[in-house]
Amino acid sequence: MNFSKVYFLGIGGIGMSALARYFLHEGKQVAGYDRTASELTRALECEGATVTYEDEADTIPEPFRDKADTLVVYTPAIPSDSLQFGFFRDGGFEIVKRSRMLGVMAEGKYLMAVAGTHGKTTTSTMAAWFDREAGGGGSAFLGGISKNFGSNLVLGPGERLVVEADEFDRSFLQLYPDVAVVTAVDADHLDIYGTHEAVKEAFSEFVGQIRPGGALILKQGVELDIRNDRIRVYRYAYDTPCDFYADRIRLEPDGRHTFDLVCPDRVIRDCTPGVPGWVNVENCVAAAAMLWVAGFDEAKLRVAIASFSGVKRRFDFYVNTPKHIYMDDYAHHPNELRAAITSVREMFPARKLTVVFQPHLYTRTRDFYREFAEALSLCDEVLLLPIYPAREEPIEGVASEMLLPLIGCPARVVRKKDLTDVLKSKNPELLVTFGAGDIDRFCTQIAGLFAEK
Repeated sequence: MNFSKVYFLGIGGIGMSALARYFLHEGKQVAGYDRTASELTRALECEGATVTYEDEADTIPEPFRDKADTLVVYTPAIPSDSLQFGFFRDGGFEIVKRSRMLGVMAEGKYLMAVAGTHGKTTTSTMAAWFDREAGGGGSAFLGGISKNFGSNLVLGPGERLVVEADEFDRSFLQLYPDVAVVTAVDADHLDIYGTHEAVKEAFSEFVGQIRPGGALILKQGVELDIRNDRIRVYRYAYDTPCDFYADRIRLEPDGRHTFDLVCPDRVIRDCTPGVPGWVNVENCVAAAAMLWVAGFDEAKLRVAIASFSGVKRRFDFYVNTPKHIYMDDYAHHPNELRAAITSVREMFPARKLTVVFQPHLYTRTRDFYREFAEALSLCDEVLLLPIYPAREEPIEGVASEMLLPLIGCPARVVRKKDLTDVLKSKNPELLVTFGAGDIDRFCTQIAGLFAEK
């Protein structure tokens, strides 16, 4: 692909912004459109990109109207009736999906891909950090902002490339990894796949694309039709004995865990991830397994595990004082929500847990409202925000209120504009906000409430 300019439709997305940063680093002119301004779009503007927030053809900068020298990259979240998309399509521009670009950029690399319906962002970010510190370096495209790297893009020496392999819209089928982790294959994105069986079939296709001589690291208990007989298959787990698992797990006073990492050929003793929660022990085991397959320095890996500082919006502490604890997390699937809530319960067993949850997508709420209510029933009190629609139109009869009769603790629906006032009146001692919509835009404001106290 010969081009000097790249235009991104949906440039503010976490994956799209990483690609935009990559091309800026490569000396390309970069511009793009997104619906709203955010920290990511403002950062891109500071780095040299031009960003427009109006979906009008005439807002496309003049240099990017030349189809001979402009590549257009889009995310499936951009609607087909987008005016800018229509301009590029009707003008005969070369237009590619984000997932296709990631596949092109992975050619010639030793590709380490993390897939799964949940857990992949933290696991891939851990793998990228462990690789930098204990594997000799490499690059990464991540689905979240790494606190260690301060970015969702890592540019480093060597042929290794860590990527988050996204199952949405079957994007991960553009990738041909050397080593792949599959964390979970739950029913999700049923608006795309239709059935759970179709989800599992897509993951089987992905596993079938692991390169000959490569390796699959599969979560214990996840069943897939593995039709690739040219690869090694390993299992990993939190504490269930298998190829890779945690043994002698001890809960530390600060909510972190210390454990012995059991590998097929060794035991790495006294590992303590820099982030709390049992679910992060499980993620750590999976990430370390990738390094074991690719090659690593054992002593440096133990240090890398301890120095991992997390991902924004994943067990992200905003306040942690004797009187108040406030965390934010991206969980938006029932199983993610359950894992996060049980981790918080284990860390702070004596605290009353108040949760604010913003359901993400009408279809996901319709398909899993019972499972969401079951997970939320593990809390002491729940505040629900209205559904965040993202790319979807409303579905008649589908709303956050569907969950209320099924939640086994006090629960109510709160309008976004009233949220901070409600929380101020409640003064919760342990608060967690969950969701993949725009709930994170309240985090700083909510944290400020505790500062006032």
